[in-house]
Amino acid sequence: MTPQLQQAIKLLQLSNVELGAYVAEQLEKNPLLDVDDGAGSGDSQNKAETHETREAGADQSQNVENYSEVTAADQAISQDQPNGETEAALDTDHDNLYTDEARADVQSSQAAGSESSSTDWSSVKGGSKGFDSDLSSLESTLSNEITLRDHLIEQLHVSIKDPAQKVIGIHLIDMLDEAGYLVDAIDVIAERLGASKSYVQETLEILQKCEPAGLFCRDLGECLALQLIDRNRFDPAMKALIENLDLLAKRELSKLEKICGVDREDITDMIQEIRELNPKPGMAFSTTVAQTVIPDVFIKETANGGWRIELNSDTLPRVLLNQRYYAEITKSAHSKDEKAYMTDCYNDANWLIKSLDQRAKTILKVATEIVRQQDAFMIHGVQHLRPLNLKTVAEAISMHESTVSRVTTNKYMSTHRGVFELKYFFTSAIASSQGGDAHSAEAVRDKIKKLIEKEEISCILSDDRIVDILKDQGIDIARRTVAKYREAMHIPSSVQRRRLKKEPA
Repeated sequence: MTPQLQQAIKLLQLSNVELGAYVAEQLEKNPLLDVDDGAGSGDSQNKAETHETREAGADQSQNVENYSEVTAADQAISQDQPNGETEAALDTDHDNLYTDEARADVQSSQAAGSESSSTDWSSVKGGSKGFDSDLSSLESTLSNEITLRDHLIEQLHVSIKDPAQKVIGIHLIDMLDEAGYLVDAIDVIAERLGASKSYVQETLEILQKCEPAGLFCRDLGECLALQLIDRNRFDPAMKALIENLDLLAKRELSKLEKICGVDREDITDMIQEIRELNPKPGMAFSTTVAQTVIPDVFIKETANGGWRIELNSDTLPRVLLNQRYYAEITKSAHSKDEKAYMTDCYNDANWLIKSLDQRAKTILKVATEIVRQQDAFMIHGVQHLRPLNLKTVAEAISMHESTVSRVTTNKYMSTHRGVFELKYFFTSAIASSQGGDAHSAEAVRDKIKKLIEKEEISCILSDDRIVDILKDQGIDIARRTVAKYREAMHIPSSVQRRRLKKEPA
């Protein structure tokens, strides 16, 4: 397998964020690559790769074979090679998404325009134009988010004066996870630092009084206990409740009343206090920014009842091959090594552009087939999701299963029903009890969820009862499968649900 082929395979499985980082890295390495910032010709900006599946029959949910693929009509783009020949277009049903023709010139500046422009003195304040905006940008660079470690180090210097104990305290701070829990045992930390266990324990107890309350705990019970102590609410009854959190999770309130020595009203108030506590106090200082899911493909319904599939152009890094610069450098090159280096850069840049182009076309091709296969889902919802595997899609578009697998990894599709990962549409099949078409596992999970959501307190559905209902609907499913799906959706058992519905919130 050549390095170029390995690169093409790697690009297929990268997400749009990872792809952007990879292309940025290649731009730094290769002097012949430029970013298409939209300053070029209008043709390269306006070209959008589009597939449209349109209905040929009356009922678009009946026969998916009635759909036909339509590609956008784009003007063919040719690329000038070093030897003067013109390269043929890629062997694909889709038009090129990336333009790799040489730029006429690489724009460096617009100094002339700036010199001819007049100064807007009305915006000058304090003898400097735009000073307010400069100040605000300066302030934004100086404002840094305080981390959990910084917050605790400040409190440590106030609470602990002994230098040796400070070293232990800093190590304990470094042993906290994002939620504020201590990841190592006291005896392990003591052995690592060469200190006595009692000395480390003493330091830990000092740090456990830091704000926010609940930090430096070893488990959930200790985390909640520290917060209750801070609120002066850790009485014997509350202590007994914290020691029996497993019973609280099962909603066995009658047992908790006896253990805590309180009545139903008191246990309800105590549970409410527990709910007001923070099980992960360290997360208030988390600096990890959640990455927003950016769809790679948009699915839109057309006026004639079909589906329009478009690639998200914002997620497609657009790069250009600067052939003018390549020609100038090769003319001025004096040694064979210099010429060989520029030739390698040219070939790498050319291959990267082709790989990006092929990646985009492959994503679009796979997404189009998924929409064709899952047309009923688009129209009616998750309960009409069809069983689908990689082999079915691969055979339909004449690709290998591994290619389809790579394309559907970390790629997302935006539909009118929400944003879904492409792998979401590949679900296993559950046989029909009436000899009809098989049912999608995801659709069956949704049916189980809706059955449980609609149940009344007087008629809580057991797993066996759910099996009977689904069989009446033509779904042949085992009880253990129902239990597995229910637990995967974090739905408690029928016994626990009955307690939850009976007991006050």
